[in-house]
Amino acid sequence: MSQGITRRTFAKAGAAVTLGMTAASSARVLGANDRIRVGFIGTANRGGQLIQAFKVQPDADLAVLCDVDQTALEKANARLDGKAELCSDFRKLLDRKDIDAVVIATPDHWHAIQTIWACKAGKDVYVEKPLSITVFEGRKMVEAARRYKRVVQVGLHRRSSALYAKAAEMIQADKIGKVTVSRCYQCSNMYPVGMGRAKPSAPPPTLNWDMWLGPRPERPFQENIAPYKFRWWMLYSSQIANQGTHFLDMIRWMTNDLGPVRIAALGGRFVVDDDRTIPDTMEATFETPSGRLVIFGQYEASGNPALPQPGYVELRGTQGTAYLNDSMIKILPEKGGQFQDHKPRMEETEIKAADLKKEDLRKSNMSLTAEHARNFLDCMRSRANPNCDVEIGHRSTSYALLGNIALVTRSVIEWDAEKEPITNNKAASDLLHYEYRKPWSLEG
Repeated sequence: MSQGITRRTFAKAGAAVTLGMTAASSARVLGANDRIRVGFIGTANRGGQLIQAFKVQPDADLAVLCDVDQTALEKANARLDGKAELCSDFRKLLDRKDIDAVVIATPDHWHAIQTIWACKAGKDVYVEKPLSITVFEGRKMVEAARRYKRVVQVGLHRRSSALYAKAAEMIQADKIGKVTVSRCYQCSNMYPVGMGRAKPSAPPPTLNWDMWLGPRPERPFQENIAPYKFRWWMLYSSQIANQGTHFLDMIRWMTNDLGPVRIAALGGRFVVDDDRTIPDTMEATFETPSGRLVIFGQYEASGNPALPQPGYVELRGTQGTAYLNDSMIKILPEKGGQFQDHKPRMEETEIKAADLKKEDLRKSNMSLTAEHARNFLDCMRSRANPNCDVEIGHRSTSYALLGNIALVTRSVIEWDAEKEPITNNKAASDLLHYEYRKPWSLEG
């Protein structure tokens, strides 16, 4: 694309080789009274929030923190009164036999390697969304979780909400009729200068920049990439993957669709003047085999709400339209249009999250992220699939990644959700994965 979002930007990387790693260790069998020892890979931003979510769990020992930035490590450890052990190389954490689980909150391009290696090392895994940066990686993560019999929870934390579970129950029971259109948006007015422009420079002395890059191509440090602004660089993330995966997962849960069959996306860098390699404005549209359109809009040059009611997502059914947010479900009745009876087709409905929460959760005032962490720890003991099992996370992340592929190839792509190939476009199919920079590989 002429506006800086190119196929080369999307896929560029070096050749892959295999890096040896210790074979999977025997995972400890957890008894009812055993404390669960947890290690964290990535401790800034979302990693810090996850540290807090696990810190409130009475049976979790936050034993080891790992980060490529010493400053982030020390800041995170201060939240634990300096009690955690620290390391800068995640491989050393995975080698430890006294760690039961790892929480991964690194940039997106690291998720697959770290999750697969953790599974192989006998650890259960809580990995942040988006699950992966390529569709191929996501499927390999699912396969590793199954092969090594690991519990893998993806950080789409709304899957642990009783409110959204109630909404899914209602919508799948056709309470709002057949849903034909769903919409969700990321709106933030970043005009005019966005995240800014910066020149390559030496990395901070506390940051291992080469390790931060990992499997992605070698390049100089730039202050508007790390620690957080990588979200606007296609090589490391994107906003449809970062924020959109949350909302696309909510929609997929409500309608119970496996995946899309056709995907189109339009957009570009239209007005924001910064170094980003993703759009400031885009829309992706997904058509599902069940006869629905799912629309994600990324509006980063205008921040006013895109939905007429407060909510993260809108689901438009033949009988009513549902708006969902973390505190409430609101359903507005449909009325007949042309040639139809104009009476309301259902009653207006409101359901509040506070009315559905269990008494113990109301008393503890746990955040949704903490509830999601609680579900993960419980499943480590029971060995049941967690609320957002890796397969669920992979399917929802795939929507976002396919939207990016449609955007950079400027094409409508056709997708077989069962077998997971792109069936009509070799250039698009080539972007389902990329070659890693030496010495990184998924095999470990």
